[in-house]
Amino acid sequence: MGSKKDKKRERRPEEGAADGDAKRRREQADGDDWIREWGKTFLIAGVLFIVMRTFLLQTFVITSGSMENTLLVGDYLVVNRAAIGSRVPFTDIRIPGYSEPHRGDVLVFDPPHEPELKLVKRLVGMPGDTLEMRDKVLYVNGVPANEPYVQHLDPNGDESHPWMEWQREFIVASEDGAEYRPRRDNWGPLAVPDDRYFMLGDNRDTSLDSRYWGFLEGWRFEGRAARIYYSYDKQSVKPFPFIRAARAQRIGSAIR
Repeated sequence: MGSKKDKKRERRPEEGAADGDAKRRREQADGDDWIREWGKTFLIAGVLFIVMRTFLLQTFVITSGSMENTLLVGDYLVVNRAAIGSRVPFTDIRIPGYSEPHRGDVLVFDPPHEPELKLVKRLVGMPGDTLEMRDKVLYVNGVPANEPYVQHLDPNGDESHPWMEWQREFIVASEDGAEYRPRRDNWGPLAVPDDRYFMLGDNRDTSLDSRYWGFLEGWRFEGRAARIYYSYDKQSVKPFPFIRAARAQRIGSAIR
């Protein structure tokens, strides 16, 4: 037979059940709070990612050799969208950037001939410029351009192409448009209209660029290529080339 103190410590069954229910409710509330907090975290992270991806930075992967040796197949780029502004998705609204496109910039853009494609080329012609190419040498406003990044690999491919016929409309007035026959390495002089830009690949003999599909409108720019954040040799025969064929010397390098 227990003492009076023992009897005081004894709890009725219904009291024990009530305490168990309260404990379960607390545990469930803690679980709900945990889910809500993680949900908020993922939501905020998602919104920040969309904002950064849309207005600040994006990534781009080089899949062709048109910009060699500045950019190689297998280079992964960081593109600065804030530098020259970006479009608000699904609208015609463009948020201004903190700078303007400059001659010599390496830019990512939406080309006019392939709406679903994004390209990267070098800006060589600004609005109001006169451009001409003679025997592979680019002339800007009558002066040979200093282009140490350019390479030529096909000396015998200076041929005309039907796509280049658009150039007739922009030949300077002193030239005879009826006799004009543009070729890959010899064309112009062309007058660049307002809010139009001329893009060329650094690997000039293999680049499908403004020589063929024409001037680029300013609203098509996506951003300025800033840095290579990773690079590997996609043609490597090594197992796991993404790791074993990494080009360590290119990782983190600025694009010029």
